[in-house]
Amino acid sequence: MAKKPIVMPHFAFAIVDSNILAAMGLQQILSDLLPMGEVQTFISFDELQAADQGQFAHYFVASRIYFEHTAFFREHARRSIVLVNGDLQIAGVPTLNVCQSEQALVKAILAMHHRPGHSGNRMPMPSHSAEPLLSAREVEVAVLLAKGHINKEIADRLNISITTVITHRKNIMEKLHAHSLADIIIYAVMNGMVDVGEI
Repeated sequence: MAKKPIVMPHFAFAIVDSNILAAMGLQQILSDLLPMGEVQTFISFDELQAADQGQFAHYFVASRIYFEHTAFFREHARRSIVLVNGDLQIAGVPTLNVCQSEQALVKAILAMHHRPGHSGNRMPMPSHSAEPLLSAREVEVAVLLAKGHINKEIADRLNISITTVITHRKNIMEKLHAHSLADIIIYAVMNGMVDVGEI
């Protein structure tokens, strides 16, 4: 009897930011983090309004655009995430500091998903129920990488050589089709190998 393919739900996300390079970077991170979602970028609020038919699960909106169109985003407060430069907080609206490393940005997005008390505002995340891609040793290395350990620390903890750690790391990257450490962190969190608070 053939297995039925798992059909992932489809979600759409909007990034509204006139800074095209920043929007493209966030689009790539969200696409990696939420492979079942379609991420669209808009350089202006008018462009967003022309395309918006209620299909967006979340709006990632630059703070300047948010403040220019507060009425719209307050109306959609449960779906709006304001992109800020630094630690600016806006009452009643989640913010995402875009002036941080890719790893920290991924951690912040994952923390939004796991934040208690915001179930109506949770971002949909993929569930990985397929056969494990990594060997037991590769899982150990991936977990330590996700927790921020460097190659030497991993070698010392697992009582293996640095060369072996580097080989495991290379194999992990290939097996996960990872482009950066952030991809390994996403895999580790999504598969329950690491808690968001540990990264």
